Amino acid sequence: MKAKLLIFCLFLYALASCQQTTEQQPNILSTSAPVKQGFSSSFEAQLDQHIQKAIDADIIPGGTFLLARNGGIVYHKSFGESGPNQPYANESIYRIASMTKAITSVAMMQLVEAGKVNLDDPVYEYIPSFSNQVVLDEFNPADSSYTTVPVDRPVTIRHLMTHTSGIVYGSFNPGKLMAVYQKHQMNVGFSHEEWTTQEWIDRLAKVPLAHQPGDRFSYGLNMDVMGRIIEVVSGQKLNIYFKEKIFDVVGMPDTHFYLPESLHTRLTPVMVKVGESFKNTNELGMSAFTDYPKQGPRDFFAGGAGLSSTAIDYARFIQTLVMGGGKLLKKETLNEMTRDQLPTVINDYENYPKGPDGSFALGFQLYQDKPTKRSPKSPGTYEWSGYFNTKFFIDPQEQMVFVGMTQVSGFRGESFWTEMYELIYDGLKE
Repeated sequence: MKAKLLIFCLFLYALASCQQTTEQQPNILSTSAPVKQGFSSSFEAQLDQHIQKAIDADIIPGGTFLLARNGGIVYHKSFGESGPNQPYANESIYRIASMTKAITSVAMMQLVEAGKVNLDDPVYEYIPSFSNQVVLDEFNPADSSYTTVPVDRPVTIRHLMTHTSGIVYGSFNPGKLMAVYQKHQMNVGFSHEEWTTQEWIDRLAKVPLAHQPGDRFSYGLNMDVMGRIIEVVSGQKLNIYFKEKIFDVVGMPDTHFYLPESLHTRLTPVMVKVGESFKNTNELGMSAFTDYPKQGPRDFFAGGAGLSSTAIDYARFIQTLVMGGGKLLKKETLNEMTRDQLPTVINDYENYPKGPDGSFALGFQLYQDKPTKRSPKSPGTYEWSGYFNTKFFIDPQEQMVFVGMTQVSGFRGESFWTEMYELIYDGLKE
């Protein structure tokens, strides 16, 4: 009798352990035949041909591409090589750069949902160094000296999430802004060998804003500031918060700011087009710029650009969103996060992102239904990309998510992605 009771108890323990594992890493995506999810019988071959043609023409060296609809993965393939006997694989890890912003934005909305922050709270309530900020006024190119004027309103969390704060990327803005950011040593984005996140963001607070908060859209280091706010509010380092509240929840075991040594060999090299062919940054003596995922542990976490991930990890994250938020966010929170936030904001980038059919939500570019619509994506689709030529989109209307991973610095073949999206949506129409 005791033996039977022991066996029964062991069975219950094993069952509970299995349930716990399932909760930590749920299987929210499974492989499915394209035709079962509404795609044409020729869809897969056409996508194969498009990607291979781009590789043959040296538009991309290769990469990993994943598409899912209704929770079914209809396409998950890798093509090309980053070097001799170095093929890209579905398990390859890519620097996702600004695709980190979506994760930081979801983390911030978790805190909003919990009542720990408000979108219209001034940033200085959480980071005192943002008190008494100033805006760039006159600039002298001879010596990079400048004058400033006071802000007419404080930078808020909503400003950060919509890139309307006046905090920019100096390196993306040649001229006076680049010079001012360089003067403050603020052309930093992925990592730093000496600074902590707190030190970095406190230094950034001293840089004059490019314009008055809320005046217009100007892409920049906003989500990096949000990452620091998340640390302050949660009492956790950003990497720990992400792991506990996002990565472990949806099943993202290979997503990190700094990769454990066991994953170093899976990190794909960054490629640069030199002439008519690609070379990796190691060959070009640029590895200091791209090796940051292998240089941990550090106490520097760039909430706007620092993560590396796999296509399947990131797909699990965005699949949770297309399903309505899952265990990450309530549906009403996600609805607020994915609505147009810029109805009255002037955009200082021509047709970007507030072009004929686009605007900006809380952390994402948002497509809208307009007569001038140029994209095949459904109205309400939200998306973003990464510096090293990575892409994602989330189409709630079609219950579809896409992740495209390459690893190219200075990519100039945007038509590759445009034509791929057309093929995807054409495949649904047939």
